[in-house]
Amino acid sequence: MPDLLRLTTAGSVDDGKSTLIGRLLYDSQQLLDDQIAHITASSLRRGGAGTFDLSLLTDGLRAEREQGITIDVAYRFFRTSRRRFIIADVPGHQQYTRNMVTGASTADLSVVLVDARAGVVEQSRRHAFISALLDIPHLVLAVNKMDLVDHAQARFDAVVSDFATFAGGLGISDVTCIPISALNGDNVVGASSAMPWYEGPTLLEVLENVEIADADEDTATARFPVQWVVRATQDDGEAYRGYAGQMARGTLRPGDPVVVLPSGRSTSIAAIDTFDGRLEAASAPRSVTIRLADDVDVSRGDVIAAAGAPPTVARDLEVDLCWMADRPLRAGGRYAVKHMTRSTSAVVTELGNVVDVNTLERVAAPAELALNDIGRVRIRTGTSLAFDPYTSSRHTGSMILIDEASNDTVAAGMIVGAG
Repeated sequence: MPDLLRLTTAGSVDDGKSTLIGRLLYDSQQLLDDQIAHITASSLRRGGAGTFDLSLLTDGLRAEREQGITIDVAYRFFRTSRRRFIIADVPGHQQYTRNMVTGASTADLSVVLVDARAGVVEQSRRHAFISALLDIPHLVLAVNKMDLVDHAQARFDAVVSDFATFAGGLGISDVTCIPISALNGDNVVGASSAMPWYEGPTLLEVLENVEIADADEDTATARFPVQWVVRATQDDGEAYRGYAGQMARGTLRPGDPVVVLPSGRSTSIAAIDTFDGRLEAASAPRSVTIRLADDVDVSRGDVIAAAGAPPTVARDLEVDLCWMADRPLRAGGRYAVKHMTRSTSAVVTELGNVVDVNTLERVAAPAELALNDIGRVRIRTGTSLAFDPYTSSRHTGSMILIDEASNDTVAAGMIVGAG
């Protein structure tokens, strides 16, 4: 089966994200006849005078279409002979920055669209910064609407230069810049005859060929958060005790020395079970049941980790937060925390700084973090958490904060370290 690439598209309002996704699906022959007929009819109802509005394929709800805006995250799936894809199309409005964090949190690649006429604007910088903050390894700068600037290479080069000046401090290892016209399909799936000066790959070629990190085989960094304690009586009458969950990082094998955190008890792997039988090894993201060699007290939320390089265990954490609630965050605020399979409580002890996305500078935080602010805070959790820094592991280094009264998710957090 072809491997899976998760990508997100983002940009400012009306940069053409929905049209671009529609063009990808249409030109790669992913649309059914009834979908094409529906889009054609909808285009005519909206006064398209025969035009084919591909943005209607992803522009969520009818009410949003009527208002001419897209505010939700639209997920689409398609595949080619080389790869499968899941696309998260996130809104361009500044007040919905939180939606981008949600849509991009699991992405392997981020497509940042800019209008060739407007160039790099604040939302372009915001989305590029969030892509870097979320440690997305690949970024494509898609300079759209090249047809409206006469397909001029000079204009494309100016936009790329402006973006490079800003993105140099982001630390994204792989950036590809492509001049496109989503409306006409130039350099989206097929190469553009209107821009013979561009000799690089099309967008689809990048998506099909970009390297996706293989499953982590490093035994030394193995992490297994326990989701469920399995107790049963086997056919031979012996008691069965196993720990079910999903490998978050690395690989575990029978005989490997491990430590159970946060208690710190040491033991080794006795066996790794699945519904289909026993395994000789389990790598992320495989779901398995692990049995231990010793009778160790293990509960839901604990982490079984490689003994040689265990994660950090702490209650005092330094965290980058994207605040996602209308009610602001203030020091002293109390919340529920969800970290892997661990649920606990937390109090915000200090607001450290907030990010200016235009300059990438961290400035002293105000008295509170408002909706869509990204800032560094210190929190103290009710129980110890076993974690890796987010830059080391997106899975073991991320968390969410939940308002205990409303049960709403109010923040997405990337753990910087103990603090």
